[in-house]
Amino acid sequence: MDERTLVLQLKEGNENAFTTLYQTYWAKVYNFSRLYLTSSSEIEEVVQDVFVKVWEARIFIKENENFKGFLFIITRNIIFNQFRKSFNESAYKLAVLKSSSETYGIEEEMEASDLQSYINKLIEELPPRQRDVFQMSRDQHLSYKEIAQQLDITEKTVERHINEALKFLRKNVYFFSLFLSI
Repeated sequence: MDERTLVLQLKEGNENAFTTLYQTYWAKVYNFSRLYLTSSSEIEEVVQDVFVKVWEARIFIKENENFKGFLFIITRNIIFNQFRKSFNESAYKLAVLKSSSETYGIEEEMEASDLQSYINKLIEELPPRQRDVFQMSRDQHLSYKEIAQQLDITEKTVERHINEALKFLRKNVYFFSLFLSI
């Protein structure tokens, strides 16, 4: 059965069509996710989330458009949301440590300060263009499009720089937090 027919059946709620599309594309989604994530459990979670979204959004899928492209847009968005969530959780933990320093004492305040200093050092370690893109996004709150225009690069390049920066920060902040918990 061709992809267009499967998508039409999926839109009608046909579970067999969904299963066939899943079996056809899960490995491609998995391998694409491996480019950005290192943990197999995270990758498997992304694959699951992608196909849950496909099922939930099935009525909005356009049967004349590239289904594979649709899958990869969903996959990319889920991965970026995970990066944002992870990075925001680290920032939140830092804020909590800072705000609770009066309650918990000088040791926690020093840890929070160390974490902020560490994050700043990590940002300085990024390649120059990646650092500029990351800081324009986070400090100046510019959109990918605005950054691309100012630096005369493509939005995809901006996206790649942000993604790589977040991946680097996420990995290193995680190791630092492990060190603090010892």
